[in-house]
Amino acid sequence: MKKFKVVVTDFEFQTLEPEKEVLAALDVEFVAAQCKTEEEVIEACKDADGIINQYAPISRKVIENLNNCKVIARYGVGVNTIDLEAATEKGIVVGNVTDYSMDEVSDHAFALLMALARKIVKLNDEVKNSVWDFNLGKPMFRLRGRTLGLVGLGRIPQTLAKKAQAFGLKVVAYDPYVPSDVAKALNVELVDLNDLFRQSDYISVHAPLMEITRGMISNEQFNLAKKEAFIINTARGPVIDEVALIRALQEGKIAGAGLDVTELEPIQRDNPLLKMENVIITPHVAWYSEESEIELKRKTAQNVADVLSGYFPTYLVNKELRTSLNLKEKE
Repeated sequence: MKKFKVVVTDFEFQTLEPEKEVLAALDVEFVAAQCKTEEEVIEACKDADGIINQYAPISRKVIENLNNCKVIARYGVGVNTIDLEAATEKGIVVGNVTDYSMDEVSDHAFALLMALARKIVKLNDEVKNSVWDFNLGKPMFRLRGRTLGLVGLGRIPQTLAKKAQAFGLKVVAYDPYVPSDVAKALNVELVDLNDLFRQSDYISVHAPLMEITRGMISNEQFNLAKKEAFIINTARGPVIDEVALIRALQEGKIAGAGLDVTELEPIQRDNPLLKMENVIITPHVAWYSEESEIELKRKTAQNVADVLSGYFPTYLVNKELRTSLNLKEKE
């Protein structure tokens, strides 16, 4: 019997041993590549049965050139690197991992909120420059009684909401896809996006990157925001119109930003955000802990192993394939 071939299109990890361990039971041919372009992905994956993907483009052109592929599994929650429509048309299962870093990302978002609210980075820099003056942190405001606005109310922001409420923050959210009873159970008020910007002292972005969410936060929203508001983004950079964000910061329409993601990654060295003392930027690290990395790698590989073993994966993105593919449900 011919071996299955599984290709990792690209990866930033130091080891792929967890993936290999999960797939070992299938005795697959395991290929690790470092593709950057469509052509490189096609060359590496044209005869693959399963694909594991991080950032390399899995476009319609790529998918049309896949001869054997049954499953594409992406490291992480977002699947914006994959042309989902093209994969579904071709009957290729797409899997992600939706629950591997809920604590890590919500912790990171709240850490950015706290660092901005308490001016931690600025004051640390001043002290290290031999300036000992608490007045340089003014104005600061008490967290209790202020409002956190969540753009998106999926698993991660739901986790963040509970942590923020423990600090006495009121939480509102914009998410047109979340039922009102879910929000009510969390003691979160659902509002529209513009109202969220009007009300919030802190805004934390958790929307996935899709065409409908690209640039959804732009000049209109920043013009409505409080001048003392901070915006935090641990989702995807292009959800925020970065030109509008820079302008809002330069013109004092908001007080600052905490960004784990940017429009282009790595951030370009001439980006004005790098020179702003009221902006904190981390290198797309919110998802990471030693535990979450292993969990992510194993669950991503398990998506591939499930499909190649004849089952729908636990984390199925294109659910419409349930009615057209001859795969079994996992018990």
